[in-house]
Amino acid sequence: MQKKTPSSQNDSSFPKLWPFEEARKLAARVADRDPSKPVLMETGYGPSGLPHIGTFGEVARTTWVRQAFEELTGRKTRLLAFSDDMDALRKVPGNVPQQEMLTEHLGLPLSRIPDPFGTHESFAAHNNARLRQFLDAFGFDYEFASATDYYTSGIFDAALKRVLEEHDRIIEVIAPTLGKERRATYSPVLPIHPETGRVMQVPIISVNPDAGTVVWKDEEGKSFETSVYGGRAKMQWKADWAMRWYALGVDYEMSGKDLIDSVKLSSKICRILGNEPPLNLTYELFLDANGQKISKSKGNGLSVEEWLRYGPAESLAHYMFQQPTRAKRLYTDMIPRAADEYLALVQKGEQQSAEEFLSNPVWFIHEGKLRPQDTSPVSFTALLNLASVANAREVETLWKFLRRYDASLSPETHPYVARLVQHALDYFNERVRPTKVFRAPTETERKGLEDLAATLKTVPENASPDDVQNVVFEVGKRYFAKPELRSWFGCLYEVLLGQKEGPRFGIFAALFGLKETVALIDEALARPVETTDGAVAEESKG
Repeated sequence: MQKKTPSSQNDSSFPKLWPFEEARKLAARVADRDPSKPVLMETGYGPSGLPHIGTFGEVARTTWVRQAFEELTGRKTRLLAFSDDMDALRKVPGNVPQQEMLTEHLGLPLSRIPDPFGTHESFAAHNNARLRQFLDAFGFDYEFASATDYYTSGIFDAALKRVLEEHDRIIEVIAPTLGKERRATYSPVLPIHPETGRVMQVPIISVNPDAGTVVWKDEEGKSFETSVYGGRAKMQWKADWAMRWYALGVDYEMSGKDLIDSVKLSSKICRILGNEPPLNLTYELFLDANGQKISKSKGNGLSVEEWLRYGPAESLAHYMFQQPTRAKRLYTDMIPRAADEYLALVQKGEQQSAEEFLSNPVWFIHEGKLRPQDTSPVSFTALLNLASVANAREVETLWKFLRRYDASLSPETHPYVARLVQHALDYFNERVRPTKVFRAPTETERKGLEDLAATLKTVPENASPDDVQNVVFEVGKRYFAKPELRSWFGCLYEVLLGQKEGPRFGIFAALFGLKETVALIDEALARPVETTDGAVAEESKG
C-alpha cells in the first residue's frame, strides 16, 4: 500500500472535486478559529430501523469531505455519528420480530423499549450496535453519540435552558409551517410523562427558564410541572436538530433533499439560540430502476448487503462518490459498471503523480493510499460474460479461463481477483441466469458471423485481445456501414451471449479461447434465421 503525498500544499494545487470544494467552504468558516480546536462534523441516524445504504452514503461522503479538509488545511477534525435514540416509536417497523410487543410500547423513547431481538437492553441499543458494526465494517473513523446519553448526562442542559428562554420565538419560526390544529398546540419541548414514560406531544402551558421546567397536561387532564433536564424531556425534531448544533458547535452536516425545509428551519432556530448553523451539503436521493424514489417501506431499494454480495465494497464507495447532488438510480444492474470504473481508476492511479492522484476518487476511497493489489487484469463485466457463456456454477470454471489468459493468475496470488470471481459467479447465477434471452441472427448478421468464425480460425491462438478486437471490427465493416457498426457488436452480445451489452469482444474471445468462440458462433448459427421483416424462417437443410 503506497501513500502518495503532494510535494506542495497550497489551495491552487488541490483539484475542484466536490469534497475539496466543500473543504474550502469549511476552511473559510473556521479560518479565524483556534487551529488547535478540532472542527466538528456530524451525521445523524434514526435508530427506529436498521442501517441502510443511505446511512453508508452519508457517512462515506462526510468522511471524504473530512479527508479533503485535513489535506487542504492540516487541521484536525472529529466525526460524530449521532443516534436519535430518544425519539418515540410512532410506528412499528415491518422487518423486525415481536410486532405485538412493540405495538404495546408505542410512544416510548426507543431507548426504553425492550429489544425485540433479545440481544440488548433496548431496541435502540440493538440498532445502535448494528449501526456501529455497520460503520466499523467499512473502517470509518468516527465517535458514536447517543441522544439518550447526551440528554440524561446533562450535556444538553445549557442548550435546553436556551430553548426555554427562546420558546416563543422558536414557535414563531415553526408555526407558519404547521396546519391550523397542530399550530395551536405546538411546542418545541416534548416532556416525558413521569408516570407512563411516554414522549408527550401536548400543549405547553408555561415555561420557567430559571427553574428549567415546563407546565403541561396529559390526555386525562392531569397537570404536571416537569424538568427538561436529565432526560425528562426531549425536543421536537427540527428544534432538536438546532439545539444539538448549538450545544455541540457542529461545523458541517450533510442531509438529503427531502430535508431541505428542515435544514432552513433548524438553521433559523440555531441562530436564535446563539450559534451559526453548520455548513450543509444537500445530496440527492436514490431512485430505483423505474426512476421512483427508493422507500424502505416499499422495499424497492437495493440494500448494502445485496450490493456487497454482487460487487466489492470499493465499487459501492465509487458509486457513492460520483455527483452526490444529482439523483442516482440504485439497483443491481449498476454494480458491474461501478466495479469496472473502480478498477479503471486504480490502474489510472498507478500512472498519476501525487498531485494528480488527489483528483482520483481512489484517493478518497483508500484514504490517500494507492492499493494496486485491489485491481484485476480482467474486468468484472468480462468475468460475468465468461460465467454466462460457460454456464458456470463453480468458481473453478472461471479460473480455468483466467489461467489461460494469464498463467500467473491464481486465488492465492491474486485474492482481489478471487473476490471478483465469486461476486461475478453470484451475480450471474442469481441475477443473469434467470433472465437470459438469446435471439436469432438476421440474414445479414448470419453472414457476418459465418465470416467471423472462418476468420477466427486463421488467427493464432495466442493473439492479443487487441488483435482479436481488430479482426472483429474488420469483419463487421464488411457487412455494416459505419453508422450501423454499433449494431454489429449488439448482435454479438444478443445472439452469442444472450444480453444487451458486454466488454470489448476481443478481450472476451481471448479469455474464452478462439476455438471456443468459434464453437459459440456455430451454436448460434444453428438457430433459426430472422428475416428482414422480423419473421423467423426455417433454416435451410440443404
